[in-house]
Amino acid sequence: MASKRINTFKVVFVSLAVVAVGFIIRTPWLPIRRELKASLGYPRDSLLNFTELTAEYGYVSEEHEVVTEDGYILTMFRIVQARNCHQKKRSPPVLLVHGLLQSSDSFIDSGPNAGLAYLISDACYDLWLGNVRGNYYSRGHTRLDPNKDPKYWKFYIDEIGYYDIPAMIDHVLDYTGNNKLNYIGFSQGSGTFLVMCSERPSYCEKVQLLIGLAPAARQFNTKSKLFRTLTQTFEVLEGPLENYGLVEVFSKGAVSQEFVAFFCQLSHFTGKLCEQVLDVFDYVDSSHLGSITNETTRVLFGHFPAGTSLHNMARYGQSMKSKRFEKFNYGKEKNLVMYGSEEPPRYNLSAVTAPVVCIYGSNDGLVDTKDVEWLVGKIPNVIESIKVEDPLWNHMDVTYSQYTSDTIFPKINEYLLKYTSA
Repeated sequence: MASKRINTFKVVFVSLAVVAVGFIIRTPWLPIRRELKASLGYPRDSLLNFTELTAEYGYVSEEHEVVTEDGYILTMFRIVQARNCHQKKRSPPVLLVHGLLQSSDSFIDSGPNAGLAYLISDACYDLWLGNVRGNYYSRGHTRLDPNKDPKYWKFYIDEIGYYDIPAMIDHVLDYTGNNKLNYIGFSQGSGTFLVMCSERPSYCEKVQLLIGLAPAARQFNTKSKLFRTLTQTFEVLEGPLENYGLVEVFSKGAVSQEFVAFFCQLSHFTGKLCEQVLDVFDYVDSSHLGSITNETTRVLFGHFPAGTSLHNMARYGQSMKSKRFEKFNYGKEKNLVMYGSEEPPRYNLSAVTAPVVCIYGSNDGLVDTKDVEWLVGKIPNVIESIKVEDPLWNHMDVTYSQYTSDTIFPKINEYLLKYTSA
């Protein structure tokens, strides 16, 4: 019996390794050209970038380039004209940052009646959306070539929190002339904000409100077996993969991403199968029927996954083994060299001085309620911690659900109104 379990584990491990490598490898004929995808019947929305897709629904957005202190070139978007806002924009601006393997597109993929970017801008907030290093919008550098230089990909949430989030905040404040903004982070987008406050507390003072949507900090209680196994596979294989130069993972245009996007749009049936893939990834207790529609699924897989580094995924593998929210664990010897201690340092959550609102779901297999409650107990200025009333609300629902306008947006709007002026 034990040998059967071992053999099963080996099969699962090898299968996941093959899938993972498929999300790394690119070929000369990938990504598939947009014209070919259109001729094959891909949903139009899945082929459009942020400015094109918002324009499709009557919103005007503009693109901004931001360069971090360590040379990474990031792309931000600002919705300058909303379809349903007919008054002066509220102040200060709002910065909305995506989760792991996502981009700003994740906030518009569910359409104008449900996408958070549309809902927030329709409520007349001056909305900016960030894209962190390594996704397809922010895959540039002043010196390093991401296609040739492995050094480009040696980052995890620490660098995103230390460099990317402050650079975005500075750009928004400089451009608008404000001295503070409101910040909304989904999953990793919240975790990197916490990193920033720990490592660069002066930037925390530039934010008058943090709304954390399923905030990912400690992930010791993550239920998703797929996410655990996948990230811990990357942790084990990080060294060998680095030796072969395979350091960019889950990129748009990789073999597996293109296959999944093609498969999901083939028919209503394959689209339904892809909905089940989301449920398996999130490890939900029960499917949330009608929440993420077939149409949204076919669109989102044209933009997801958006790419990150092998090193970042390995760090997530580590995070589920630790009861702390801490830096990368290189092992005792290297930790001594890197940090001066055998254990990686904890992030200082007491430095998160901005007022905080947490919104999370009880059916979330990636950011468990126990870990959110642990986080709430560590942050000094939590105004409210809100568990969504819908018992089926899960991680993927935050960005892709058709129920967003009734479940989480009212609370988001309530607190943004308290911290803005017309």
